[in-house]
Amino acid sequence: MTDRFDDIPETALAWHRTGKGAALATVVETWGSAPRRVGSQLAISGEGEIAGSVSGGCVEGAVVVEALDAIEAGRPAMLEYGVTDDDAFAVGLACGGTIRVLVEPVGSVMPEDVLADLVLAREGRVPVAYVTGMTARRRLEREGHEVRFRMDRSGFEEDGETFVAIHNPPLRLIVVGAVHIAQALVPMARIAGFDPVVIDPRESFASEARFPGETVLDDWPDEGLRALGLDGRTALVLLTHDPKLDDPALGEALRSEVFYIGALGSTRTHAKRVARLTDAGFSEVEIARIHGPIGLDIGAAGPAEIAVSILAQMTQVLRKGT
Repeated sequence: MTDRFDDIPETALAWHRTGKGAALATVVETWGSAPRRVGSQLAISGEGEIAGSVSGGCVEGAVVVEALDAIEAGRPAMLEYGVTDDDAFAVGLACGGTIRVLVEPVGSVMPEDVLADLVLAREGRVPVAYVTGMTARRRLEREGHEVRFRMDRSGFEEDGETFVAIHNPPLRLIVVGAVHIAQALVPMARIAGFDPVVIDPRESFASEARFPGETVLDDWPDEGLRALGLDGRTALVLLTHDPKLDDPALGEALRSEVFYIGALGSTRTHAKRVARLTDAGFSEVEIARIHGPIGLDIGAAGPAEIAVSILAQMTQVLRKGT
């Protein structure tokens, strides 16, 4: 599996364990046109190294200074910054905003075992909520917070003191069919925050040369999907046009909680697909989860534009539902 898109807690834990010292800075509240959403994180080492961001560049330097002081003192810090119009313009924003940032040194404030458990949960694709605050007992919770998990929304609870940081599994895209559209879709999806995997048993398609630096599995699709595991943070895109490859993968997907299933093919091809799945015992409601023909109807011409339409539809389903 390729590196996750966001490895900030992992980086902070590694810095702490090497003896450098580390702190995690988290955006806990925003007003106006703040550049980063609530829950965004910056890791700071005791040597001043950073990973991630809390403002897109305009206040990171100040946060680092405060974090180094917090690491030395072994105390949390709540910081507030007004992003002026000039600063905002420098990082590409139309107007200013204000952000609050909670800084937590690892070990002295955020317990190492809690951070280690968080990292393990992220590695195992287990959704967890990190509950914190200036005076709260820091802990992980796997239940409750249903709305926050579904909306991927960190924030303060009603008491205004307890902050809940949602750590959902990273978004994952599994593409069945290492075709030309996949070559365009995979890098686009990575930019959008997905961790992509390509599955195709055809050696001439599934090659490092066609997908440099990406995870490419030369398995049969159903076997590959079972090995990877399917969950509610996974999108599945089928691009082979071949029922021998697509249908077994669809069978796995329809029995899972993947949030998106899309299958390439014309309306006529999809009608035949529906008939085959009906004969295989799948219900009308189950089959209706498949987006086919795949992608938003934007008049796409060529593989790259089709990839754009697929990624747009995946995003629409993720954020707004089917």
